[in-house]
Amino acid sequence: MSLPALSRRTLLQAGTAGALALAVTGTTPAAAATADPYETLRLRWRALLTGTGFDPAAEPFGSALRALGDRARAQQQAMAPTAGSLWPDLPLGAVSANITGSFVRLRTMALAWAQPGTGLTGDAALAAAVAAGLDQLCASAYTATATAYDNWWDWQIGSPQALLDTCVLLSPQLTSAQLTAYCAAVDRAVPDSKVAAYTGTSTGANRVDLCRVLALRGIVGRSAAKLATASAALSPVFPYVLTGDGLYPDGSFVQHTWVPYTGSYGEVLLSGLSRLFALLAGSSWEVTDPQRQNVFDAVDSAYAPFLFNGLVMDSVVGRASSRGLQASDLLHLQQDDHGRGHTIIGHILRLADSGAAPAAQSARWRAAVKGWIGRDYYRPYLSDAAVDVPELARAQALLADGAVSASTEPVGARVFAMDRAVVRRPAWAVSLSMCSARTTFYETGNGENVRGWHTNSGLLAWWNATTGNGQYADAFWPTVDPYRLPGTTVSTKKLADAAGGAWGAARPDAVWAGGASDGTYAAVGQAVRGLSSTLSGWKSWFLLDDSVVCLGAGLTCTDGVPVETVVENRNLGPSGTHALTVDGTAQPVTLGWSQQFTDAKSMAIAGFGGYVFPGGATVRAKREARTGSWHDINSGGTTEALTRRYLTLWFDHGTDPSNAGYAYLLLPGADAAATAARAASPTVNVLSNSPSVQAVSDSASGITAANFFAAGSAGPITVSAPCSVLVRESGGTLSISVADPSRTVATVQVTVTRPGYVSADPTTGVTVLATGSSVQLLAELGGTQGASRTVTLRTSGTAAGANAALLAPAQDTYVRDGSYADTNYGTANILTVKNTNTSGSGFSRRALLAFDTSQLTGTVQRAVLWVRGAVADSGGTETDLQAFATAPGAWQETAATWNRCPAPGAALGTGRISTAADWVALDVTSAVTADPALTLTVGQPAGRVGLAVNLNSRENAAYPPVLQVVTTG
Repeated sequence: MSLPALSRRTLLQAGTAGALALAVTGTTPAAAATADPYETLRLRWRALLTGTGFDPAAEPFGSALRALGDRARAQQQAMAPTAGSLWPDLPLGAVSANITGSFVRLRTMALAWAQPGTGLTGDAALAAAVAAGLDQLCASAYTATATAYDNWWDWQIGSPQALLDTCVLLSPQLTSAQLTAYCAAVDRAVPDSKVAAYTGTSTGANRVDLCRVLALRGIVGRSAAKLATASAALSPVFPYVLTGDGLYPDGSFVQHTWVPYTGSYGEVLLSGLSRLFALLAGSSWEVTDPQRQNVFDAVDSAYAPFLFNGLVMDSVVGRASSRGLQASDLLHLQQDDHGRGHTIIGHILRLADSGAAPAAQSARWRAAVKGWIGRDYYRPYLSDAAVDVPELARAQALLADGAVSASTEPVGARVFAMDRAVVRRPAWAVSLSMCSARTTFYETGNGENVRGWHTNSGLLAWWNATTGNGQYADAFWPTVDPYRLPGTTVSTKKLADAAGGAWGAARPDAVWAGGASDGTYAAVGQAVRGLSSTLSGWKSWFLLDDSVVCLGAGLTCTDGVPVETVVENRNLGPSGTHALTVDGTAQPVTLGWSQQFTDAKSMAIAGFGGYVFPGGATVRAKREARTGSWHDINSGGTTEALTRRYLTLWFDHGTDPSNAGYAYLLLPGADAAATAARAASPTVNVLSNSPSVQAVSDSASGITAANFFAAGSAGPITVSAPCSVLVRESGGTLSISVADPSRTVATVQVTVTRPGYVSADPTTGVTVLATGSSVQLLAELGGTQGASRTVTLRTSGTAAGANAALLAPAQDTYVRDGSYADTNYGTANILTVKNTNTSGSGFSRRALLAFDTSQLTGTVQRAVLWVRGAVADSGGTETDLQAFATAPGAWQETAATWNRCPAPGAALGTGRISTAADWVALDVTSAVTADPALTLTVGQPAGRVGLAVNLNSRENAAYPPVLQVVTTG
């Protein structure tokens, strides 16, 4: 059957999908909605695939639709069904990606059949070819009895998504028997059991993709149960996580356990959720879980910080940065930061238009999207061939909406738990990539990103508002020297492709990565470790108003090769001759030029920015043309040779350096004159640059900041334990931000020698102990995942002051029920707790801790029991802990058992704990009374089944429990 001719007016009045539904089914979408909920959802998904409300003859739609038709025609002509393939270049039977590739080509053909203006709209022969292709694949390759091979993703996500999209598009041309056969094939690969547990490959973005498959399977197969399963199975995606895959409270997004992935897997998650929210809205299967608000909030906290002028920063795309031009891509469209950014922008706008989110958030997103689109001069959104028609239509409507004003770039600094930091200023943006025991050196896998070894070793990427936005999109990754990524300190030891192992296996043994931020400025640090190397040391970055101060110290290595810190490695494009000015003198622009400068004070690259070297430094520089291909770094990439020119600046620390260091300032956008002026009249003073502390002060912003790798002092700041501190003095206020990038301390005491400040604004997690000649405070940092605690002090008001005591347990133990009810565990170095919500199971455990509070004076204002440990249970990754007031009856840690111990009393504070070892703060204020013998029980909330947790006991040399008590008077 072929479609009747449709007028442009009909298409525009009814919307593309609605008009096609009218032509094919003879009913309007509204009528279909009343009569058949499955058809309503099918038409809604079809609209999401094809777009609505656009003129197919107008640009940019006309060109996009004709190009779609050309691709579909070429694929139809190349189709040559045999027993072993639909296309000769996609043989079936060994490579699962060839099944997915075949389904994707059929989807393209079906889209050309369904879309207007393709030249193949409603073409009967095309529809027949697609149907025949589906029949063959589901009878011989992707079948109801097939055993999966090669890559699980193709079987559970790639192939079924393309298959079901094609069924939605081509449904009027398919018989019920055909649809039944296709659904049976999907059921084989993606049974409901794939979403029964939130674990393995069924988490984060992958879980959303699986739910999309189940939802579309429910629509095509008219199954309410499948739709209900899909809707309900999204719920585990919404809660914040403390470890592993998913969204974190601070806006981090991780996939593959160790990889910051906001811009790649995070994009997939946002794609699926924005579509599913829109698809199921108003239906019996609408996603109503209140925690979906976390996803809406993530648009602002997780995605927007990494979007700049239409691009998404490569620091959060994992191995995707290596994809570039894929040999299998018939469109020959490059995947890069702008293309990925455009995709995310499209998802945000789709979510804004879905009606799922609160109106105020949706309005804010539309304004942001309008700004991102308007500022992307490097690759304009509406002319990006990779942007699909529905997204083009939505964007064009937004740009034409005079009621929406474009947002400007936000100003601020953010430090993320996933070892990433960003700083935004009106004229530039910077992204910083680090790694630690929590995050990988780099991710490789499936032959991708095989030379990304040093991408998280302090890579400092930056863009100006109007220049350099193609820095990383213009063949940077296949042509840059992978040992000389800007900002990194590396051993030049030669590494094999994919060194360290696949899927993020290579992680440093260091835990310090992160820093303190007040939202505008930040102090960020990283413990340096080399991939397959002996390199170690410390790096810091201080994010200020118009500069980034970069320090390195304690750099030591015994690899037998030089160690380098790369100040810059600018991609000048195929023919760039941007001038390098050193201390006022322009250097040669000829390729092959190189020189070592001694006592250099300032350098500037025309059109990009400047660099200041406090006190002078020895810096090397060179110009070179580098040639590479996408295939060099990604096995699926094209082999076409690409050549780009680079201007590289670096410190050569020599072979096997011991305690080497460096210091420089990056000034994005500064020209040679401005850079020289800053070198001559510096505002930044380096207070310390050593393996124990790196610190700076900046007179222009009133900032003093330090990364303490051990307890100590720098300038006016003294700390009792390792931490990061940012002090800002401005307009009669003093703000102090403190963070623990190592995540090893529960509390830290900070003293800042700044007289005259009296009162403190109320804040969470910070107690001001004293003011006067200096400010003394106690910051509660345990369990914050490296987040900052900030307090603001003022020169007027009521003087702040308190006393803080940190008490060790006098005794502790845990007890166990069932057959262990008379067993004592008083000498164990762990305290195990678990609530099974049953009686006598033998698996319920709780801990008791006794404290002597007789030395406390004054009125108790706050008391926190700090315990450190991790989930140790195969049943899950996160659970709650709870403290309970307990009668101080006589008990001894070497004698207490389940049958002979005081029972827990009133429930007190709770805290969340995961499989990643960390501190948990339990508020026990109400339990600290005049009785000096204090007993507390630690367990899990009553009435809920928990997970086993191992906590360090007082017998443990590392991180024993501690009771923090704050008193006044």
